[in-house]
Amino acid sequence: MMVPDWLQTRSGSLKAGVRPETTFVMLEGQPLYKLEVRPAKSTFACAVSTTVNGKRLDDSAATYPTAEAALVGGLDQLRNKLGW
Repeated sequence: MMVPDWLQTRSGSLKAGVRPETTFVMLEGQPLYKLEVRPAKSTFACAVSTTVNGKRLDDSAATYPTAEAALVGGLDQLRNKLGW
């Protein structure tokens, strides 16, 4: 997965989790946000949460045609939520 430009400009990166469906958004070397791609009927969803308190930041109704699209969509939801 390529790091989006909006995250690179803030010296952020992505790190794969232990489970293949989990990706962490790293800022200043810390995993601050967790993205989990999950099956949703015949599509996929991406649960976005903070690692500090587990608060969900995503739109739970959003679905995507593929797992890759769900991860990109989850990152976009995070960007919008952070106002970046």
